[in-house]
Amino acid sequence: MVIANDDELTKLKEIGRICANAIQVMAAAMEPGMTTLELDQIGRKVLEDSGARSAPEFCYQFPGATCISINEEIAHGIPGPRVIRAGDLINIDVSAEKDGFFADTGASFTMPPVKPKIERLCRDGKRALWIGLNQVKSGEPLAKIGTAVGAFAQKNRYTLVTNLASHGVGRSLHEEPAELSTWPDPSEKRMMTEGLVFTVEPFLSLGATWAEGGDDAWTLYADPKAPTVQYEHTVVATRNGPVVLTLPDERA
Repeated sequence: MVIANDDELTKLKEIGRICANAIQVMAAAMEPGMTTLELDQIGRKVLEDSGARSAPEFCYQFPGATCISINEEIAHGIPGPRVIRAGDLINIDVSAEKDGFFADTGASFTMPPVKPKIERLCRDGKRALWIGLNQVKSGEPLAKIGTAVGAFAQKNRYTLVTNLASHGVGRSLHEEPAELSTWPDPSEKRMMTEGLVFTVEPFLSLGATWAEGGDDAWTLYADPKAPTVQYEHTVVATRNGPVVLTLPDERA
């Protein structure tokens, strides 16, 4: 999607804010002993109370309102009876639709106590996201995002999962430009155009380079098995840099 007017930008900011609010409310409610289904229901209520609907459920018949992935799971975890425990690394990914506009955001959280290396991984996952975001500017190559994130990962001795990419979003959950690398990719020749809407979502890991499927049709696992985090924002490319759409209300 390329934004055509201020009304489209306003509506994208609205759905982006709703998705971000859902993650913030879910993270605040998370506690040991809670199931991922209970956590998902909290996110569902935020979406529904705001007049939005879950994008993966609506678009792909995903069995839940949000994706909740724990430890060895790194993406598309199905909410269910799994209990959140002290020491867990939890990723929450929320995407939703309202008035025909879509946004997508994600973040990783820890349930204390966790090892210092996991706290560092979360801190550096956020840094990797913002390093990628800071490359967003119309007229610049999309490849700058992955090149910058890759340099950060290499310098700090992390790996990047290279089969989970960023993507266009806006009028649908996944659209052109498809498969935007958040790792160094010499084959990426596309440019960021003014008003282009897409996600930036690096998967930073302590050793994994791939996401493998498991026993169900959705959940993806780190390969090699290693702690992995994902942080994601939906953005608009402008000549002045990125406009981040998925920021929560201060009161959320």
